[in-house]
Amino acid sequence: MGNLLNISSSPHVRDKSSTQSIMWCVILALLPATLFGIYNFGVNAIILIIACMATCMLTEFIWQKAMKLPITYTDGSAALTGLLLALNLSSTFPVWMAVIGSVFAILVVKQLFGGLGQNFMNPALGARCFLMVSFAGKMTSFTYDGITGPTPLAIIKNGDKAMSVADILAAGDGQTQVSTSVLDMFIGNIGGTIGETSAIAILIGGAALIALKIISWKIPVCYIGTFAVFALIFGGRGFDITYLAAEICGGGIMLGAFFMATDYVTSPITPRGQIVFGVLLGVLTGIFRIFGASAEGVSYAIIICNLLVPLIEKVTIPVPFGKEGIKDGK
Repeated sequence: MGNLLNISSSPHVRDKSSTQSIMWCVILALLPATLFGIYNFGVNAIILIIACMATCMLTEFIWQKAMKLPITYTDGSAALTGLLLALNLSSTFPVWMAVIGSVFAILVVKQLFGGLGQNFMNPALGARCFLMVSFAGKMTSFTYDGITGPTPLAIIKNGDKAMSVADILAAGDGQTQVSTSVLDMFIGNIGGTIGETSAIAILIGGAALIALKIISWKIPVCYIGTFAVFALIFGGRGFDITYLAAEICGGGIMLGAFFMATDYVTSPITPRGQIVFGVLLGVLTGIFRIFGASAEGVSYAIIICNLLVPLIEKVTIPVPFGKEGIKDGK
């Protein structure tokens, strides 16, 4: 009896990866951005990160215990949601508001829809948008080096289009005299949310995920590439590389492209679907940033595209091999 084999239906995939190993790999890949955020914003960043991660894990444990479901809070998915949410918040954001957002992410966006694998949008981004609607003033207040002022993206958006982007950044905001440069934006010496400021730190983590084949290059490359083309065409500044670099390095596009748009549950699994998904993300982000009232738009772009994933997969599913398959697939 010990030699009996378990037989199951196809497909048969052999892989040593597990949900737990993948989630903790993504958390490790976020360490460069996380550590830089702590270096940039100090103790407040640490407190927010711990509060969000602990609340997400505790909420998942309490819900599963109450509903008599398998306990999975140690698989890393709740911890990752909490970390991503914290990295999308300003270091001065009140802890109690962050706790509310963490509960919303796990309870409303994730568990009420069936738990991991059933949520229809990224839980961290769902919570961020919920907090944006509920506490807009606190969500858009950023402090850097003790000075409260707009982010570089907001300065560019509200700047004089007759001036070059380099001059606008150097001049800074008229009220707070916050000045910066594209190099500062690339390194991370700017104001913003805890995890979005350092483009180089995010790139290091994203490159590691691609190298380990945890994520595909298709979504982040198509996302950033499409947005770059859109910004050059509709940005109103011509072929200004400084402007383009500032738009890509500033805000949440890098963090969103590598760590949230690539979420397994809420992104397409078909190769062509991933390309379509990335292109749509780039177009929507461009529309929100350039034509919208806000200088951002990454969170809303990703959530909208999350809702379109079933349709994207339906129209990009590979055609079955063979003559009859091709006929039926038309």
